[in-house]
Amino acid sequence: MNNNDIQDFKLPLKGAGRATPPSGGGGGSIHVFAPATVANVVCGFDVLGFAVNEPGDEVIMRLTDKPGITISKITGDDGRLPLNPAKNTVSVSVQHYLQSLGRTDIGLDIELHKKMPIGSGLGSSSASTVAGLFAIKTLLGDDSDAATLLPFAMKGEEMACGHGHADNVAPALLGGFVLIRSYEPLDVVRLPHPDGLWCAIVFPDVDVPTREARQIIRNKIFMKDAVTQWGNIAGLVSGLFMQDIDLIGRSMKDVLVEPVRSMLIPDFYIMREMAMEMGAVSFGISGSGPSVFAFTRDEETAKRITQKLQKHLTSIKIGSNGYVSTINDKGPRVIG
Repeated sequence: MNNNDIQDFKLPLKGAGRATPPSGGGGGSIHVFAPATVANVVCGFDVLGFAVNEPGDEVIMRLTDKPGITISKITGDDGRLPLNPAKNTVSVSVQHYLQSLGRTDIGLDIELHKKMPIGSGLGSSSASTVAGLFAIKTLLGDDSDAATLLPFAMKGEEMACGHGHADNVAPALLGGFVLIRSYEPLDVVRLPHPDGLWCAIVFPDVDVPTREARQIIRNKIFMKDAVTQWGNIAGLVSGLFMQDIDLIGRSMKDVLVEPVRSMLIPDFYIMREMAMEMGAVSFGISGSGPSVFAFTRDEETAKRITQKLQKHLTSIKIGSNGYVSTINDKGPRVIG
């Protein structure tokens, strides 16, 4: 996607609302939170994702008198992210947005506060990028549909992992459960989901870089595997529309990507067996991993599964973070 694609972009989005500036504005500064996301959702590689309530990232953005973008502070990254605005996904995506408006005269200072682990498989770069884009859009009083930010967010993903996919940035930006029906042209659909669906997430403290996790995926597949995968994706989407949690559960099976990526996650199949025995509806890898997630029918089951999996990881000398959430339908929000 080049700059002309961005400037001419029209998104045929179904089901998304409009982003509006906060009442009272907040003067020349704003503080925004954007949520973590679970991409792929087992069988929907690069085409399905949903947002969760926690964790997430925060951006504080201030208008300045001097044109150009600076990044004055990054916290929570252990020094891993660049302060150089030409190399940071937040500033790069914001710069593309400003160029599309012809507003390169604007000066901005950005603080990025990482409230979620980098390399977790929970859309860390997406959360940062979406927070930055939502911040500048709101600061400028741009009341166009939030979906118009999507191609700029994808430019950030391209910088982060070499591939401008939308299955993290779309749900982070729009909230809820999202299907990317097509990339050329970009066509995004917001899906319904059962209100009672809970998500248990566990992030093992192991390193699975997204670029490397993509490189091990097969380029060619058998037709019988493709047919199985198509059926499962269709079943999952149907289950979401029908509010049928049983159908959602039995459709969440991946014969293409999970068999390879699961080898990068310690005791993946042991953890899946544990979760299913405790009442999980389904279990799989979040994004490229190493985070894993399970759908459940209630909060208590999600909490017990999270605790059980973390206890198991501790027993094999692996630290972890755990989160329990419903599906987040709001996406980014102003918090100050």
